[in-house]
Amino acid sequence: MSRIEAIVSCLDGYDPDALPVDKAREAIRACLTPVAEAERVALRDALGRVLAEDVVPAINVPAHDNSAMDGYAVRSADLRPDGEVVLREIGSALAGRPFKGEVGAGECVRIMTGGVLPPGTDTVVIQEVVRADGGRVTIPSGQKRAQNVRYAGEDLKAGIPVLRPGAPLRAAELGLMASLGLGEVSVKRRLRVAFFATGDELASIGAPLGEGEVYDSNRYTLHGMLARMGVQIDDLGVVRDDPALLEAAFRKAAASADVIVTTGGVSVGEADFVKPLTAKLGEVLFWKIAMRPGRPMAFGRIGDAILFGLPGNPVAVMVTFYQFVRGALLCLSGRSGDCELPLLEAAAAVPLRKVPGRTEYQRGVLFREGDAWQVRTTGQQGAGVLRSMSEANCFIVIEHARGGVAAGERVQVQLFEGLV
Repeated sequence: MSRIEAIVSCLDGYDPDALPVDKAREAIRACLTPVAEAERVALRDALGRVLAEDVVPAINVPAHDNSAMDGYAVRSADLRPDGEVVLREIGSALAGRPFKGEVGAGECVRIMTGGVLPPGTDTVVIQEVVRADGGRVTIPSGQKRAQNVRYAGEDLKAGIPVLRPGAPLRAAELGLMASLGLGEVSVKRRLRVAFFATGDELASIGAPLGEGEVYDSNRYTLHGMLARMGVQIDDLGVVRDDPALLEAAFRKAAASADVIVTTGGVSVGEADFVKPLTAKLGEVLFWKIAMRPGRPMAFGRIGDAILFGLPGNPVAVMVTFYQFVRGALLCLSGRSGDCELPLLEAAAAVPLRKVPGRTEYQRGVLFREGDAWQVRTTGQQGAGVLRSMSEANCFIVIEHARGGVAAGERVQVQLFEGLV
């Protein structure tokens, strides 16, 4: 028995002829090993990458106690809980230009946001509540000790790790590292993904359509989905239904890629043709997943590359990519935490047809009606109706055991915006 077969066959409830979505995800995760190689890149080039090292501050951020507001730095000992106090202004503290000297009893310093708190002071009174007349500043009652002060190390403390390996590097993380003076960072290397479409019926864009042909759209949706994930992409084009050509394509992809993604050639009839070829080159399982759209799918390994054989229908390609391939790519890239798309809830604006025994991913439009979020379908839900994806802003996810949904019932949704 092959290694992948051994791993997945041990999972509870594993049935390749009727595999629930959650079991398919579990089987895939059990077979993935994240990339180990790392590289150092400039901070500006790290956006979207996966951190490969601990980030431990060598300095405090902020480096000094400073003001959170424009106002006056004062000594709390000079303040009165039940009356005004008049203090003498002896100077100013601007961001990057500290006050030179120490503040004594009855004195205060004009201070701007970010200005270092002058020695002797411990409180900032905002400028909007004081009365300033020449060098005399009247402070009203009700001020509290330490108000409007940001302390050294309040954001980041020297010696305490703030980012761990596996963290995705977003704009906030880049800013955080820049605040520590870091100009470069160690990140996991990019995943290499090769993909191709299969089928004699596929015509290239720009060529006239022959009888029974369709333009190849799957490679363009795949390229778009992969590009948003920041992986290295190798588009191997369209491979005809010829064993020699398919074998050559698989061998080329496996020689350089971490992941191979194909579309078409995995349905019941076509799998009989592809199965012996992939079995010759590696270890590949053909699954019938209890989902709609996207029932047929292949998963396995050719050489050192993980293989995903997706269905040929355009919507099924996108659904299976987002439900299985996306999370696997994030896991392989070294991302920590949950790599699956979050599920939110909304009220069904219209009845939704569904039979129990499979998970359905209906294309939906999430919208706000009054104070409530509702969702409706985009209309026709066929696996070949790519327009349904273009018009949608979410998947309506109807669970495996659930039947039809009445208008007003709560359903789960996965938002499209922000998919990476």
